[in-house]
Amino acid sequence: MRFALALLPILALAACNGGDKSAGGTANGSAAAPSSAPVAAIAPPAGKQWTDMVEKTKDNGFRQGNPNAPIKLVEYGSRMCPYCAQFGTTGVGPLREKYIATGKVSYEYRDFLIHGAPDLALALLNQCVPADAFFPTLDQIYAGTDSFNQKILGIEQTNPQILQQLQQMPPPQAAAGFAQALGFVDFMKQRGLPEAQAKACLADQKQIETIAKVNADGANVYGVNSTPSFFINGQKADVNDWAGLEPLLQKAGAR
Repeated sequence: MRFALALLPILALAACNGGDKSAGGTANGSAAAPSSAPVAAIAPPAGKQWTDMVEKTKDNGFRQGNPNAPIKLVEYGSRMCPYCAQFGTTGVGPLREKYIATGKVSYEYRDFLIHGAPDLALALLNQCVPADAFFPTLDQIYAGTDSFNQKILGIEQTNPQILQQLQQMPPPQAAAGFAQALGFVDFMKQRGLPEAQAKACLADQKQIETIAKVNADGANVYGVNSTPSFFINGQKADVNDWAGLEPLLQKAGAR
């Protein structure tokens, strides 16, 4: 299956470890780049707010904010990754309030499924909602990441046969199985996504292949091998949290 072929080489090298400082992040020069002049705030269209403007990009990520923002932030993230969840719950709020809302910075999220089938299930379900609900749903998923991981540990301790069976399935079938076993479908039902629609999205082969391509491009084109991985105007940043990222945004002119 094409999805498996595209994903396996990535999973072999990737890690949810808060970033690999030896991965060559400075090779693209982000940390060493000279400071840019301050960028002026840009008013949104009449009656709009930049934080309410969300669209799917040509790279099959989801971008929030001014599509023509002079500072473009891209995150490759995994919904089951605790480090990504930490950024999602502590960093995204100030990012939106201080930088996206001003029109200076846009924020694009792309999937990097280092936890395999559970990540695939959450990616498919997150992308099953309308575009304007993508980021609110992502926020809620990250708020629940710890509980999802605790459920996996609980199953591993009490009924490891289930995990073994799921791990032996092809990725799409395993994703659907994990979605049921870990309560992802119920989680989305509580947020307004009908169960039938959720199951249809989990089986959407075209979307599965699209997500696989995002993964492959992340690894092979951009050198992503850990999550979260950040890029500022195309340059990889050697940081993995908001405390490290905000100074680089300011250095790029968001101040």
